[in-house]
Amino acid sequence: MRSVLLALTDEIRRLKASGVKTISVSDDSLATLHRLVESQQAAAGSSATAPIEPPAPELPIGESRMAVSSLRQPANAAPRLLPPPPDVVLPIGDKTARWQALRELVLNHPVCQAHVRPGKQVVFGVGNLDARILFVGEAPGAEEEQQGEPFVGPAGQLLTRMIKAMGLERSEVYIGNIMNWRPELPSRADGTQVGNREPTLEEIAFCLPFITAQIDVVSPAIIVALGATAARGLLGPHNVRTMGDVRGRWHDFRGRPLRVTYHPSYLLRKVVEGKIPEQRAKRAAWEDYLAVMERAVLPITDKQRSFFLQ
Repeated sequence: MRSVLLALTDEIRRLKASGVKTISVSDDSLATLHRLVESQQAAAGSSATAPIEPPAPELPIGESRMAVSSLRQPANAAPRLLPPPPDVVLPIGDKTARWQALRELVLNHPVCQAHVRPGKQVVFGVGNLDARILFVGEAPGAEEEQQGEPFVGPAGQLLTRMIKAMGLERSEVYIGNIMNWRPELPSRADGTQVGNREPTLEEIAFCLPFITAQIDVVSPAIIVALGATAARGLLGPHNVRTMGDVRGRWHDFRGRPLRVTYHPSYLLRKVVEGKIPEQRAKRAAWEDYLAVMERAVLPITDKQRSFFLQ
């Protein structure tokens, strides 16, 4: 609850500093905000006119610390409040039992379900529960929310090819996302959403415990963060201003080595836009994959070392 108020306060301040003088807030959002404030005041034993505690500089999320002011909300994000990040407690058992319990929790979570459009699905991670390499992406897209599986669209096809180039099959790794539903945007009259957007601070914070729990269950030797959003979620946005800040070196996530590389959709988009030649784009990402292969002690042939070179 407090995290929601802090994020909202910070965003209003950011908008004011950027010159925005008015914002539109729905009656439902106002009612929700009033309930949150009243609940906080009641819990603290304060009067109805008592001021809200000033925002703290950082908000704890599990074992990551996410600087509230460092992650800007997308301008076209749907202005919806979310509850605090959930506490994920899994039953005692083997990997399969714990993963199944986690999957059921996420797929049937009322907050996740509330953000899925009619006929679409909440998306949970897939792959080998004994995988040594675990990939973390951003959020589901159109194909993913239709099939209920991460990375099945064009970006997923490119990721699959890169995994094969490593000498692995997709079934040998684990693939998940920071978010479990497709970030909402206005839709056509027929209910079809047009385009995608980056997750907001609230969305990342809410879903982060779910991917963290998946990492704990799988217990991979290496984590690969695909894109800036995944990197910000796992490393904290205050550590990820640009991809250049985090690419090319190893990081730590809860005691596990983490490597950051480009999201496959970024590579596809830049190639289509003509901003990066295809070979150059893939080679830049492939150097990250080579580093992962070396850390995982996978065999690397001379041919693999020369992939995507001119």
